[in-house]
Amino acid sequence: MRRVCLRALVKRLGSGTNIRKDVSVIHPETFEIGDGVFVGEQTIIQGRFDGRCVIGNRVWIGPQSYFDARDLVIEDCVGWGPGAKVLGSEHTGSPTGVPFIQSDLKIAPVRICAGADVGVNSIVLPGVTVGRGAIVGAGAVLTKDVPDYATVAGVPARVIGQRKP
Repeated sequence: MRRVCLRALVKRLGSGTNIRKDVSVIHPETFEIGDGVFVGEQTIIQGRFDGRCVIGNRVWIGPQSYFDARDLVIEDCVGWGPGAKVLGSEHTGSPTGVPFIQSDLKIAPVRICAGADVGVNSIVLPGVTVGRGAIVGAGAVLTKDVPDYATVAGVPARVIGQRKP
């Protein structure tokens, strides 16, 4: 039933997609979801009315994940660890005469390239691209782009290894 309802709401929903219970979606009309995608329980995907969220084929999203999917592209064959988060926007602090939470919002695209694996409880910050085949260690906080086939870990994340393509 979840699949039938979601199909009616999204731009595209591929075949063989498995949406587990208690998944929340906000602005699903901006979502394009590929074939063979798994979305774990209690995941939240928060789009934006004027945004874009693309999830490629054979992507596995672990339970309790959070996506600020205002301008998000996850390419094919990505693994997304349970509890991992992506933030696609941040408050600027301007103008200064208003509370911070009411300040202007800056949206920055986030890209997770094909074959990447994002570890449990990692956080990807606005404007970051995770390169093709990259591995992100558990609990890492990504503040800058990750090169293709790099392994990163830590807070903030830094390159700790390089895989051969």
